[in-house]
Amino acid sequence: MKIAVVGGGSTYTPELIDGFARLAPFASEIVLLDPHAERLAVVGAFARRLLAHHGSGATLRWTSDVDDALRGAATVVIQLRVGGQRARISDETFPLACDCVGQETTGAGGFAKALRTVPVVLDIARRADPGAWIVNFTNPVGIVTRALLDDGHRAAGLCNVAIGFQRRWAAALGVEPSAVTLDHVGLNHLTWERAAYVDGVDRLPELIDKGLDDMASGLQLPAEVIASLRCVPSYYLRYFYCHDQVVAEERGQPTRGERVSQIEEQLLQMYADPSLDQKPALLGERGGAFYSEAAVGLIASLHHDDGGIHAVNVRNRGYFPFLSDDAVIEATCRVGAAGAVPLPAPALRPELAGLVAGVSAYEELAVDAALHGGRDRVYRALLAHPLVGQHDKADRLTNELLSANRDHLAWLS
Repeated sequence: MKIAVVGGGSTYTPELIDGFARLAPFASEIVLLDPHAERLAVVGAFARRLLAHHGSGATLRWTSDVDDALRGAATVVIQLRVGGQRARISDETFPLACDCVGQETTGAGGFAKALRTVPVVLDIARRADPGAWIVNFTNPVGIVTRALLDDGHRAAGLCNVAIGFQRRWAAALGVEPSAVTLDHVGLNHLTWERAAYVDGVDRLPELIDKGLDDMASGLQLPAEVIASLRCVPSYYLRYFYCHDQVVAEERGQPTRGERVSQIEEQLLQMYADPSLDQKPALLGERGGAFYSEAAVGLIASLHHDDGGIHAVNVRNRGYFPFLSDDAVIEATCRVGAAGAVPLPAPALRPELAGLVAGVSAYEELAVDAALHGGRDRVYRALLAHPLVGQHDKADRLTNELLSANRDHLAWLS
């Protein structure tokens, strides 16, 4: 199987290649695509050494030619970042002027990223072979995946939140990760773990009761939130449940994007060492734990029809009856050659459903703004977002967003 990795010059790519090398014997050819030729050559050469270290039979090459990379690819993995870390740092800072959280995947910052990203991803996907599976890692995953599905592509969105919980709880319970099936529900970066089944028995109440304080500390959430909900929110719910606290913490502090930029510089220096043929420990600080395992598992299920269980971003199609069928949700799914189908699960309680409904409405407006442009569309999406929701803030954030992203939004020129 040929796999094309769009954004292959990312310093994160070696993590993905390491997963392919260890876990994907079906990968016969891997092509890394990136417009930054010098960086791509450094990452590509290291990726080759990783494959050789693990004894993989896959060939690997790299190119800046989109059509060459995509031609014949059965799977196209998209992990690009339009505007690089500089744009990310902007996303993490401009919302603070309006007392709103600065974050690259949600709120006004996440919306800015969506506006930059959706047109680029669609242009690439339209050049892939008909029938290729588009596996989207690119944030904001839910919005980008919805745009891909609306455009008619065979697409699935992937996040590492669920697999992270699965691995941690499997270790705590003394079982293999594959023995743990999560009731993982919500939207991308707006999910909750409502159950953790082992041999048909929900072990989540036990995990909460025995490890509440450690669990809350790891998520940087008040223990009372988890104790009251009796389910475990993803870390990203902190931006909703502790919004003002997060804003106060972010003021005057280096952004995550600035830290990642420093890590990337160090990683590229390491990758350039021709003797390096294993992942450096520093790569673990780059983020994206277990993404490679999640990616390999999902790709294997899509192409080998093995009925594997994965957390996937898919069409709603009645799963949440209060959302439109075309909405994109994130849920535990059974995956085969025809795609991903959410496993049956109980209805969402009101305290979860209300937030899902509000953010899903924003995401619908965000896709529309990314496709068609226009200040009014941007303003309405921000006004609808639960983290903004006020005219004065939405109006000012619209101006700030458009000013910061003028070079990346073709409809502004």
